[in-house]
Amino acid sequence: MAESWLRLSIRTRAASIDALSNFLIECGAPGVVLKKTGLDAFFAAPPAGASLRQDVNRFVDAMTRLSPRARKPRLRWQIIKQESWEESWKRFIKPRRVGKTFWVTPPWLEPPKFRRRRVITIEPGMAFGTGTHATTRGCMEFLETASERLPSGKFTALDIGTGSGILAIALAQLGATEVRAIDNDAVALEVARENVRANSAEGTVHLSGASMSAIGRRFDVVVANLTAEVLLELAGALEKKVAPRGFLILSGILHEKAAAVAGRFAARFRIRKRKRSREWVTLLLQRK
Repeated sequence: MAESWLRLSIRTRAASIDALSNFLIECGAPGVVLKKTGLDAFFAAPPAGASLRQDVNRFVDAMTRLSPRARKPRLRWQIIKQESWEESWKRFIKPRRVGKTFWVTPPWLEPPKFRRRRVITIEPGMAFGTGTHATTRGCMEFLETASERLPSGKFTALDIGTGSGILAIALAQLGATEVRAIDNDAVALEVARENVRANSAEGTVHLSGASMSAIGRRFDVVVANLTAEVLLELAGALEKKVAPRGFLILSGILHEKAAAVAGRFAARFRIRKRKRSREWVTLLLQRK
């Protein structure tokens, strides 16, 4: 265990936050906290700390050259002791409203009292999806819309690339009678199992490492928060999993690639809603 940690605080424009976050995770940050005006990233303080700083500075300089009119991000490095790491991390994780239905909260905090909202408890960990990222929020908002538009109010669902399990848990809370949640990452599945258990959704959410081709049925709602490239690669398989008049929710799509994704599904689906948050786009499609 590291005796001390490096905290990198970056203040920058909203459009740069996701690119910086992805780069810092690739650099080995086990924790990145997104904020409205930037982010905080944490690293185990290594002997190669100077090399890490050089890599980050080079990346920031390259970003600045690509957008010369934008103000250069401000970087602040700070060493924090091991005993203060846990509190330094946790104090930034707050309960968050998502859509009109949910509070998403870490397990160590009590969510605010709000009787009309459902609470999802998510342990921030190694799997993607804590309700803070624009793509996760977009999916949850469109899950609300889809559940309201299904005639019976009860439905089945498939969550592809479940990550932390947050979308599968949301589906269960919205009235799904069965949710199949799949992921090819063993770590993500383990995190998802813990989160499903913490939210008492074991009876509804069924987790597995199965591929889509191994699931021989259709669902009323299918959600895939992946990337534009993966969505295009899986398009044919995704189409086959959506029941007639069912909904397909796609996210993880950069704005400049949204038209290509929407166009690929246009023959069999209508676009019911489109949401953009910074550079990310989420699509709500309904099978014709």
